[in-house]
Amino acid sequence: MSNETEQLMDQAATAEQLDGVEDANADNAAHDEDFKQVEARKLSESANPGAGEVKLDVILDIPVTVAMEIGRTQLSIRNLLQLNQGSIVELDRLAGEPMDVLVNGTLVAHGEVVVVNDKFGIRLTDVISPADRIKNLR
Repeated sequence: MSNETEQLMDQAATAEQLDGVEDANADNAAHDEDFKQVEARKLSESANPGAGEVKLDVILDIPVTVAMEIGRTQLSIRNLLQLNQGSIVELDRLAGEPMDVLVNGTLVAHGEVVVVNDKFGIRLTDVISPADRIKNLR
């Protein structure tokens, strides 16, 4: 074979290799683009819980403390030590005012006392919006 033929064959092989590399790069770019689209879709779904099914099973069994608060007051230690059976402690709420419903110390609702089957309960009269709860945390 002549030297020119060998050079032409080498050039053809090199061109073929370059075409293969370009095809592979194009395939990788298309794959990367598909990957980015899937990742973006996953991120947008997780950022927008209404878009997909929200999986709350993980947190449904976590215990929380729910407390109903009639009112509060501040006492000096002297007055606290003087309390005994029959003492009356004045609270900061008026009679008939709704009670606070606290979950883990965070106000989530207001309600009124009810009796159900000889047990006390609370009927929620106002539920605090999530935005207002966040404001109260600050």
